[in-house]
Amino acid sequence: MSVGRLFVAVSPPAPVVTALTRAVDAVRDAPGAPRWVSPESFHVTLAFLGDVPRARFAGLIGALGPVVDGASPMTLQLDGAGRFGRRRPRVLWAGVAGDVDALSVVADRLAAAARHAGVPVEDRPLVPHLTLGRWPGTAQADPQLTDALVGEHGPAWAVSEVVLWRSPLGRPYERVTSWATHQA
Repeated sequence: MSVGRLFVAVSPPAPVVTALTRAVDAVRDAPGAPRWVSPESFHVTLAFLGDVPRARFAGLIGALGPVVDGASPMTLQLDGAGRFGRRRPRVLWAGVAGDVDALSVVADRLAAAARHAGVPVEDRPLVPHLTLGRWPGTAQADPQLTDALVGEHGPAWAVSEVVLWRSPLGRPYERVTSWATHQA
């Protein structure tokens, strides 16, 4: 039995979500626009854990907390836009700048802690971003949408917490638990 598909992420605070939503609203109804992500779902994924067996859940929670507790303070900022998928773009995203090296260290340590707790983790380098929208398989993406968002640089924010989320298929993400970070 599984507790569900889980991932670990940081979420931007309300002023950043507002700035990003304003930028998206300017291109929301453009031809070739993706299926937009709800602003409440904006996040920067640090580790995707997949389906976590119930038997591993308590150990996972116990392993992840100390990683966050030992993390350096981090400040992030929106930094332009891009898309994943060169020939057929599938994801439109907002970039993230700032303390991304420190964020990568936390992501690597979270992945190592999860593996130590018996939970396999995708082995990919961190590409910090917030997914703004997804194009379905047959849709034709408009590259001008990315160009329209490239100049977006929202307010900086201090990462105040790291959140463990459940991702039920077809439903909004569910917050499982969170850990406060050190503030500068």
